[in-house]
Amino acid sequence: MKRSSFFLFACLVCFAGQLVAQYPERGPDGGTSTHVSGVVVLPVPGKPFSANTSTEWTRTLPDGSTITTHLTARMARDKFGRIYRENHNFVPANSDRKSPTYEIHIYDPTSHSQAFCRPRLLACVITDYVPQTFFETLPAGTSEDGSRTLVRELLGQDTIEGIYVTGTRETVTIRPGTVGNEQPLVSTREFWYSDDLKTNLAVTRLDPREGKQVIRLSDINAVEPDRHLFELPIGYSVRDQRTMDLRSHAFGEVFTRQAK
Repeated sequence: MKRSSFFLFACLVCFAGQLVAQYPERGPDGGTSTHVSGVVVLPVPGKPFSANTSTEWTRTLPDGSTITTHLTARMARDKFGRIYRENHNFVPANSDRKSPTYEIHIYDPTSHSQAFCRPRLLACVITDYVPQTFFETLPAGTSEDGSRTLVRELLGQDTIEGIYVTGTRETVTIRPGTVGNEQPLVSTREFWYSDDLKTNLAVTRLDPREGKQVIRLSDINAVEPDRHLFELPIGYSVRDQRTMDLRSHAFGEVFTRQAK
């Protein structure tokens, strides 16, 4: 019996070695990833609100079929211009799966700091932050080097959840050869902007390289959000990577001063 068991074991080892030998060795592959930016909220003080944001992303495959994914997330801005927003992973649009949170961002213009928190790791990293409270649109027409042409159209006014918005459509044509393209590359972006909240409430992007992306804010509440959103999560480790002159400022110090 012992000899039979040993013989069987030796045969299995030999067979496994033959299977391994059939597959050639190779190095690791990093793969490809694409980031889809949502609505960008500027740290404008005096314009508090909170909302849910949804993103639907549709891409067309070479055989004509499509892949549609979506995500939902939460964002907020308080009266001091501090911003809270979540980053979620995409899930299939035709499923009941919830898009999981992989990162939370908190931007604090009062201390010139920003925090990136990972729920999976229960860890936050604080870095320097230079707030930008304004955005300047590019002028319509052809760029100086002639590689791109921008056409801007006004779409009139509308309302989203009772909030007045102004619509704009931008069409960009990229000259052949500019980004490796053989033919002119045409993309469009449509914005519905609220002057009251100083942010876009809906954005649609259509680009042959990236498909169609529809981003929309919902459950918009133009009141002061929960102050705890702008504090570092309890129980998270914190690594402070700010420059030395900023480390004397506590993250979320506005409410610390108010409490005194």
